[in-house]
Amino acid sequence: MELNRPLLKQQARGLIQTAQPSVLFTSAVYVALSAVVSFLSARLVGISYATLERYMNFVQQGKIEHALSVLSSSMPSTPAWLINAALELVMAIVGVGFTLFILNTVRGVGAATGNLLDGFGFFWKILLLNIVRSVLVFLWSLLLIVPGIIAVYRYSMSTYVLLDHPEYGVMDCIRESKALTAGRKAELFKLDLSFFGWLLLSSLPYVGYLVSVWVTPYYTLTHAMYYERYCGNVPRPEYL
Repeated sequence: MELNRPLLKQQARGLIQTAQPSVLFTSAVYVALSAVVSFLSARLVGISYATLERYMNFVQQGKIEHALSVLSSSMPSTPAWLINAALELVMAIVGVGFTLFILNTVRGVGAATGNLLDGFGFFWKILLLNIVRSVLVFLWSLLLIVPGIIAVYRYSMSTYVLLDHPEYGVMDCIRESKALTAGRKAELFKLDLSFFGWLLLSSLPYVGYLVSVWVTPYYTLTHAMYYERYCGNVPRPEYL
C-alpha cells in the first residue's frame, strides 16, 4: 500500500510545533551556521559582480586576452580553496548531526541541540561515506540523467543507516540503503516533489534563510519518519 504522504507531512508539522527541545530553535542554529559558511565561502572563492562585469565587457568588445587576464587575476588562492573545502566539510558533518537530532526527535529520545556536533565522533566514516556515495552517483550519471537520479534515491538512506549502526562499514551502509529503497525510489521521488514549492522559496536570496528555518526540519522530519516506517524501528500503521 502506498504511503500516505499528506498524513506523514502533517505528523512532521505536528512534531515541529510540539517536540522538546524546540525543533525550530535547533533548526535556526543550523541555518545560521550554514549562512555564515555561505558568506565566508563567497568571500573566499566567489567572484565579485564588478569583476564579472569587467570580464563580460571585455568579452563583448572582443578583447578575449583582457577578459582572461581579469578572470585569472580574480581567481582565489590555493589556501582560500583549502579553507573553503574545510568549511564545507565541517557543515557536511554538522548536517549529519542535524539529521541525528531529527531522528532522535522522531523517536522521542536523546534529542538535544548538541546533536549538531555529534557527527564529529565518526568524522572519517561520514567523510568516506559522502565520497563513496558521490562517486557512485557520478558514475551512474555518466550513463544518463535518469540513472543518476535513481542512484541518488538508492543511496539516500545510507546516512540514517550509519547513524543507527556506526559500527557498519561504508559499503555496508550503501548496501543496506540499496535494500531499504528497493521498489520505493519512485515513492521517495514523489515525496521530494511534494516539497518543491518550499524548496524553491528557501533558495531565494536572504529571505530564503528565514524560510529554511521551517523547511529544513519539515523536510528532514518527513524523511526520517519515512525511514522509521520502513526500518520498523517505530512501527506506526497510521502512516499507511
